[in-house]
Amino acid sequence: MASKDAQNQRSRSLPGFLPGASDPDHDLHISPSNPGNQVWQRGPPPPGSLPPGLEYLSQLDLIIIHQQVELLGMILGTETSNKYEIKNSLGQRIYFAVEESICFNRTFCSTLRSCTLKITDNSGREVITVNRPLRCNSCWCPCYLQELEIQAPPGTIVGYVAQKWDPFLPKFAIQNADKEDILKIVGPCATCGCFGDVDFEVKTINEKLTIGKISKYWSGFVNDVFTNADNFGIHVPADLDVTVKAAMIGACFLFDFMFFEHSLAGL
Repeated sequence: MASKDAQNQRSRSLPGFLPGASDPDHDLHISPSNPGNQVWQRGPPPPGSLPPGLEYLSQLDLIIIHQQVELLGMILGTETSNKYEIKNSLGQRIYFAVEESICFNRTFCSTLRSCTLKITDNSGREVITVNRPLRCNSCWCPCYLQELEIQAPPGTIVGYVAQKWDPFLPKFAIQNADKEDILKIVGPCATCGCFGDVDFEVKTINEKLTIGKISKYWSGFVNDVFTNADNFGIHVPADLDVTVKAAMIGACFLFDFMFFEHSLAGL
């Protein structure tokens, strides 16, 4: 508890991208349906102007992303469009994400493919669009590296996730709409989990202070070897700007494509 308090205190001192913290217990409504199938009902938005639909993120310090198993792809051995459930720490679904891409790209460009991920809330309204162009992915190629564009609402660019060249570690930057770096993400030297979680640390621009992490959870030998179903957790300060949280959701999708799309890579 003391460690969490200290982390929250450090995060509130970071300028620019951390707005004033809202009440962490602000109007959480739980659907009385089956607990395993719960969805988060929207309460009154916190003070201030938020992109429509992103008020769900304003109180969260943990966002869980669960990739759905594609049985058709498992049976036929083909690459199908990815689908993800985005949940809060109670397991309540807050968003659903679907990849839009053409079969040719999925077959011949594989994990480098260009695609669009459309994120909708529980009412079916599209609230976030993630655009991924076809880019390179090599530690030996310092140009034309991976990049995502984040729109919230669709049509309004709020940020980017940009890969930074490094010969040893996977490094990325969370950028604002003007492509200015506001946070860094640093992954491990080896993204092979070896039967454990893989953590990407979220750091300040100078990489001296860690304010959170994005974890790829190890889901067991059978799941990781024989399916492409990956699970991620985003651990960040609750009062982090919602557009930055949206960018981190996009970063999870990018990490899934780059490092864990093929089953054996997720071990």
